[in-house]
Amino acid sequence: AHVDHHNDPHEKVLLQMYLAYEQACQRAGQVDFAELLLRSHELWLQQPALLQHYQQRFGHILVDEFQDTNTIQYAWLRVLVGNSGSITAVGDDDQSIYGWRGARIENIQNFERDFAQTRLVKLEQNYRSTSTILDAANAVIANNSGRLGKNLWTEGSAGEPISLYAGFNEQDEARFIVDRIGEHFAGQNLYAEQAVLYRSNAQSRVLEEELIRAGIPYRIYGGQRFYDRLEIKNAVAYLRLAQYRQDDAALERVINTPTRGIGGKTVAAIRDRARRDNCALWDAATNMVSEQSLTARASKALQNFFNLVDDLGSAASSMSLPELAEHTLDASDLAAFHGKESGEKGRARVENLQELINAARQFEPEQEQQALREFLDTAALDAGEQQADAHVDAVQLMTLHSAKGLEFPVVYLAGVEENLFPHRMSVEDPEQLQEERRLCYVGITRAKQKLYLSYAETRRWYGQESFNAVSRFVREIPNDCIEEVRINASVSRPLNGLQFGQNDSG
Repeated sequence: AHVDHHNDPHEKVLLQMYLAYEQACQRAGQVDFAELLLRSHELWLQQPALLQHYQQRFGHILVDEFQDTNTIQYAWLRVLVGNSGSITAVGDDDQSIYGWRGARIENIQNFERDFAQTRLVKLEQNYRSTSTILDAANAVIANNSGRLGKNLWTEGSAGEPISLYAGFNEQDEARFIVDRIGEHFAGQNLYAEQAVLYRSNAQSRVLEEELIRAGIPYRIYGGQRFYDRLEIKNAVAYLRLAQYRQDDAALERVINTPTRGIGGKTVAAIRDRARRDNCALWDAATNMVSEQSLTARASKALQNFFNLVDDLGSAASSMSLPELAEHTLDASDLAAFHGKESGEKGRARVENLQELINAARQFEPEQEQQALREFLDTAALDAGEQQADAHVDAVQLMTLHSAKGLEFPVVYLAGVEENLFPHRMSVEDPEQLQEERRLCYVGITRAKQKLYLSYAETRRWYGQESFNAVSRFVREIPNDCIEEVRINASVSRPLNGLQFGQNDSG
């Protein structure tokens, strides 16, 4: 198939990888799951008798999570069901949140049009959440267009109002959440009955720090702790080399990350030399370059690497810690390297790297001249904090995407502010904005008894101090469902007491 890459070198490489992958599969006589669907779809269209055989074999088809189906899955189903088959699709168009990985909400929205004699059954009674939480969710999602339409209700009680907290900054927001977790634990809720949800992976860093400080066990559901993430490990490795060239683990991690032409054979030769000379990898590599015992290409690549690390070492003695962190990401090309990953994953990696700069900016060393060493020690200690074991009572931290299908008595939805949630990349695209709203709907409906919403009035994001309005999604919740929390006040005042700016709606 022809793929137009518009001379984009990244897309050219992806195309080459895809073609090589296809050829490898063909040589091995293997297909992946998506290819199974594509090949069988093509075969059915080319062989009507074969299609008829399978249509007779599978007279009734049941599909769950239908809102998450993609193009080939939907086409495959339509061919298999044909004009006379029976299909039951179970799904919720209001929970279609995976458009970024190929899911098409149009599949469930067009189901009645594409399958004759469809009967729509709406399951609207809810057995999980209080009526206050359901009223909030219904009000938010009602702002989306093209819905199949439903209105959740319960025979249960109204429950507590939803609490909204405006933090001065992200640290204040995190402290509020951790304090509430402690209060609920002292009351009647286990840690495991409480979950903190957030739009972006990078938000977990400040939450983790506060939880560690408070001695509260936690688990990152479906993900990794901040300092365990690939891009953070890479950045910290460069900082370690700037501080201490003899750190073998750090050198091995980034000697060819991003790719700079230092291959596995060269690294193996450096390892052998270090073993023979009983010295650090850095010393072995510099000796091999000076002795010209490597190929010219490998020597040049290594020399460029040495120059980079030496530059970072010089910068470490003249720059502040946040300046050094930012310079490291730029000089090493790590930010650009990880930013090339497509879709949500690449964006999350870049946001995590920016959050590392924020961590450096917020770090308070005991001795300013030892800031880098103390920061690296703290990062090592945080990375050494293991995830709480599965059997240990622990707070659950997760992205909103990871939370789908789960439920908790107490839920904290953090960062409900414009440009973070909805994400700034989505606000100009009506379809993406609607998916962000569906994501908010999913987050709200994870809560069974108590829901907290929080945001930071100022937040360091992408290297800039931003001043944030509360999310439009919060403003879509009825005033009688929500109360604003005032830490220093004995009585909370209602949401309609908040002063929203004239340009905050949308």
